[in-house]
Amino acid sequence: GQPDTTCHAFVGETVVLPCTTTSPGQLILSDSMLYWQIESVVVHFFHNGQDSLESQDKHYQGRTSLFSDQMKHGNFSLKLSNVQLEDTAVYTCIYKQTGDHPHETQKSKITLSVSAPSSTEEPPSPSGHSQISSRSLADAPCLAMLPLYFHLLVTLGVWHL
Repeated sequence: GQPDTTCHAFVGETVVLPCTTTSPGQLILSDSMLYWQIESVVVHFFHNGQDSLESQDKHYQGRTSLFSDQMKHGNFSLKLSNVQLEDTAVYTCIYKQTGDHPHETQKSKITLSVSAPSSTEEPPSPSGHSQISSRSLADAPCLAMLPLYFHLLVTLGVWHL
């Protein structure tokens, strides 16, 4: 897969946890399985071309979605809305191709760090994490758009500067 990523979000925000596959060409989603999980907790499960959320942990119900129009191109990023402090965890994105051409399983880990919004009083944190909230959004690599921006910069020739 890809190197591990850390994402930062504030309570109440929507965050995109990035996960892309390197498989060339269009993927056959009807022959795909995609798990988003934290250890044994199911955050989101996609199987046979559709969301399969019977086993989804109730803490995540109604808050997760995939970019279904981009999945066939290998974008398996998870959109998590109304982020809560309890969502701080290491998420694992596991993609398996099933059917006639099974590929090796692809896995990547994304750490999500959630902070209380800086406009309200923060609960005291045992390890002094309050400085996270003053970070700029620039160091949040969670936006799945980064490769697109880079591509645009290269295409526009901005990189000569």
